[in-house]
Amino acid sequence: MRAPAGWWQQKAGLSARLLQPFGMIYGAITAARMQKSGARVDANVICVGNFVAGGAGKTPTALALGKTLQAQGRIIAFLSRGFGGALASTQPLRVDPTQHGAADVGDEPLLLARLAPTFICIDRAAGAHAAIETGANTIIMDDGLQNPSLMKDLRIAVVDGETGIGNGMCVPAGPLRAPMAAQWPHVEAIVILGEGEAGDIVADQARSHGKLVVRAQLKPQNADAIKGKNVYAFAGMGRPEKFFHTLRKHGAIISAAQDFADHHPYSLQELEQIRILSRADTRDAQTLVTTEKDAMRIPSGALPGLVVLRVELEFDDPSALDALIAAKLSHG
Repeated sequence: MRAPAGWWQQKAGLSARLLQPFGMIYGAITAARMQKSGARVDANVICVGNFVAGGAGKTPTALALGKTLQAQGRIIAFLSRGFGGALASTQPLRVDPTQHGAADVGDEPLLLARLAPTFICIDRAAGAHAAIETGANTIIMDDGLQNPSLMKDLRIAVVDGETGIGNGMCVPAGPLRAPMAAQWPHVEAIVILGEGEAGDIVADQARSHGKLVVRAQLKPQNADAIKGKNVYAFAGMGRPEKFFHTLRKHGAIISAAQDFADHHPYSLQELEQIRILSRADTRDAQTLVTTEKDAMRIPSGALPGLVVLRVELEFDDPSALDALIAAKLSHG
């Protein structure tokens, strides 16, 4: 999906106000659903979700959390719905990056599977049982904060520091999946990703509700590949401009930028057009650059010379999150 720009304005515009009655209905339905009880499984379950529709940095957070838990000696597995994957169903499927592509299992599960066993399943409880059968004692859910089908031991919401919760309205009037009053009881902590006044406001609200606030940053691992270079940047994600800002921050000179909807399935014709445009109106070919998530949806060799910007999430104060994990999870 491509989030409307009006969603991220602190003050709701006319279109948002007109859509507000529909947002109230949507939010009420989601809030009621969140009250339902889920199944308990014989493993610790951590959910990394967000308050809003669209990307906020859940997958990088889940990966960073997974590395932390592995360092503590826990046996982890990831669980995803497999959004956009043709093989996603009520039957659990273990993601195999050597056999599956983004069209099969979704782009984010492919990234998660690099670190630990990853399962996709629309039925979260069934997926959790499949993960446990492989020996996992700790399951990390990528998304699913508003899905009550599986009981969770620790629930973390990721918040983009630049956009926060936008205009504070529910879909389709704004980005919220449910009113904040209904969502606060269902989280123990929030991760504020990046800087921004909008994120600071949510952090203050979280503290007033007694929630742990953890700050984090996305750190490029191969910034030298784009520093000082003219680049043709493209991305299909919740907020592509966030990626473009990261490129500029680390020294890239963006000659052109193209954005696509989140999880956009690139056709060979689109990729060829990108390749041609990156070489237009310039003596020197521009460096093509995109995200790791987008790279999962691009066939190998389709864009020669493509630079994939690799990022890792780093917590500002890992000890605070470690303490919460120790308090909420049983011994692994």
